[in-house]
Amino acid sequence: MIFSRGLISELRIAAIIFGLSISTASAQDVAAGEISFSRCLGCHSIGVDAKNKIGPQLNGIEGRKCGTVDGYGYSAANKACAFTWSEAVFSEYIKNPKAKIPGTKKSISGIKDETEARNLWAFLRQFGVDGQPNRPKQAN
Repeated sequence: MIFSRGLISELRIAAIIFGLSISTASAQDVAAGEISFSRCLGCHSIGVDAKNKIGPQLNGIEGRKCGTVDGYGYSAANKACAFTWSEAVFSEYIKNPKAKIPGTKKSISGIKDETEARNLWAFLRQFGVDGQPNRPKQAN
């Protein structure tokens, strides 16, 4: 198949625009997740000055075993849960917390919208255990 230079040029431009749109979408996911998290602030905190409230602070959630934030009074159900937080586990949990952990103290009905759940996870996972946003590693 033979392509004209004009068509190849147009394909390159389309590829660049597509790449930029993906990059922008990722940034929007975190921003949308931050907006979603504003609904969680009554019970949870995140960031450098995060403290346990009605719910545990959420710093360093990615890769942390469920029910293990120091100083938080978890229910027996949360203490006994065997999973480690990941995007997949969080998405399942946030849809219906009481179904994922029967006996949890969590009283919200859940976030059913998958995009909102992914955006919320994108916001949460950026904070390390110390509450600092994780910075992408730069290539040498």
